[in-house]
Amino acid sequence: MKLVVQMPALNESRTIASVIEQVPRSIPGITEIQVLVVDDGSTDDTGSLAAARGAVVVRHEKPLGVGAAFRSGLARATELDADIIVTIDSDGQFNPADIPRVIAPILEGQADFVTASRFADPSLTPEMPWLKKWGNDFMAAWISSLVGHTFHDVSCGFRAYSRNAYLRLVLLGEFTYTHETFLSLAFARIPIREVPVSVRGTREHGKSRVANNLFKYGWRTACIILKTYRDYKPLRFFTHIAAVMMIMAFWFFAFLMSVKFNTGMFTPHKWSGFVAGALAGAALALYLVGLVAEMLDRLRVAQDEMLFRVRRMELDLKRRNRDAP
Repeated sequence: MKLVVQMPALNESRTIASVIEQVPRSIPGITEIQVLVVDDGSTDDTGSLAAARGAVVVRHEKPLGVGAAFRSGLARATELDADIIVTIDSDGQFNPADIPRVIAPILEGQADFVTASRFADPSLTPEMPWLKKWGNDFMAAWISSLVGHTFHDVSCGFRAYSRNAYLRLVLLGEFTYTHETFLSLAFARIPIREVPVSVRGTREHGKSRVANNLFKYGWRTACIILKTYRDYKPLRFFTHIAAVMMIMAFWFFAFLMSVKFNTGMFTPHKWSGFVAGALAGAALALYLVGLVAEMLDRLRVAQDEMLFRVRRMELDLKRRNRDAP
């Protein structure tokens, strides 16, 4: 079993060497451990420091975002023939000594996707600004409602993916990847587990490049979640919007009828009837769009399954060729 520990990094020269050195060199059930650093356009010596510590380094010429860094790392880890991929931040907030705990459910066959959780155990909740804590709780509750299962932390970057999980990922977001991967794997019915860990609530150096502006982070993350939900559950997505518009149409129509009942005429509020009709027509159109998108989603599911099988065949063939005498 080969473990690849993947770290995105942007100007993390003060912490990257320490984090790499703390990665366990031996884990029961793992025969090989490789550190992979994705240098996302650093202007300091982050990449050279990582390489000097024995890490495989993938470099972007300019910053592309944590989501793009994750995809680049995923592609390289696949080339490295990883059986398990662990993602951990390079800023030192997570303790690499917890890696064996995070991958344990995969090694024991209990899960294919494991996320470290800062909030599953209340005694381990880190100190952080109340707004950031509220935002994490809101995202967890929102995604839990979308997937139909309760999770306490869906934003943590400390995660483990089995080969069965990471080969199924088809990601598009560049800003971040945490919520998109969570939804993608949950909708694919991949077994998921949370493992409570103790983390530092704030960075020792600098500011987070993802959540340095909480309002911007919340908006961009919400867009990623909605787009992912639209792609995987299109009929539900468009039906919910259509239902809201139909309710609004009903209230405008009810207002018009109340005017008619009280005054015996529709004037001067005929406009509400036109608004009600327009909203009802738009709601019906959105529902039909949802039906068509649901049919197209069947093709996407089939394509994702074929892509997964092709990726598995390529890796299996590469492994057989490598092991052949």
